[in-house]
Amino acid sequence: MLARENIDRLMGLNGNVRTTEGDKVGSIGTFYTDDDTGEPTWVTVKTGLFGSSESFIPLQDATVEGDDVVVPFSKDHIKDAPRVAEDGHLDPGEESRLYNHYGLEGRDSFSGHGDYAATTGTVGAAGTAGTRDAVDTDANYTRDTDAGRGDDAMTRSEEQLNVGTERQATGRARLRKYITTENVTTTVPVQREEVRLEREPITDANAGNAMSGPDLTESEHEVTLHEERPVVEKETVPVERVRLEKDTVTDEVQVDEEVRKERIETEGTRTDETRR
Repeated sequence: MLARENIDRLMGLNGNVRTTEGDKVGSIGTFYTDDDTGEPTWVTVKTGLFGSSESFIPLQDATVEGDDVVVPFSKDHIKDAPRVAEDGHLDPGEESRLYNHYGLEGRDSFSGHGDYAATTGTVGAAGTAGTRDAVDTDANYTRDTDAGRGDDAMTRSEEQLNVGTERQATGRARLRKYITTENVTTTVPVQREEVRLEREPITDANAGNAMSGPDLTESEHEVTLHEERPVVEKETVPVERVRLEKDTVTDEVQVDEEVRKERIETEGTRTDETRR
């Protein structure tokens, strides 16, 4: 069982209740203490969608790891615990049902008060608000929450399913630029010079040039030939811009969850009748 100093330290922290297997059950709700000894005997854990439900867990054999309370019960076992209103007080009948669920038979009945609230961070005085009478708890009858109000009617309650959404990250997308190499083939026209021999007869027009030299000589005449060759140059030019855009797509998800409701039965009449 946790000592009172452990509870004082956990006050105001955003701790969770975990199982010895490491499963997270939910966030810490309220600590309940024994009227006689002042020692913490119960803790509530917030479960369900958005912490809409709270389950009671005995602190017997519970330990503290960091900001968390570790209990020796499975997650499903805790969620199946009998529902008891978190009204600041547990009567003996309610504790008996809870102890039976957790297999802790033969324990003394503790009438604990919810003096430690995990969200306030302060320790309050023991109170008596919210005490409720048990109606034949051994026969597992529903308690009359309206007893003592001068009303002969019984209140029937039922659970309602409140479904919402939460936003969470499911993946990451990124743009990555890398370089690849490919071959480009193109055709480029090139020009070259070739030698062609031309002969022309001696005429009056070119006779002067033809007779200007000596009669017989040896000589050479050289002509330079040219040709074009491909010259390759590369330049980097921008061709497009690429960005990531997000679109919101709406899907429909079917939620299947069990809800509980109370039924009221009549006894002592000529005909038993079940009314909703």
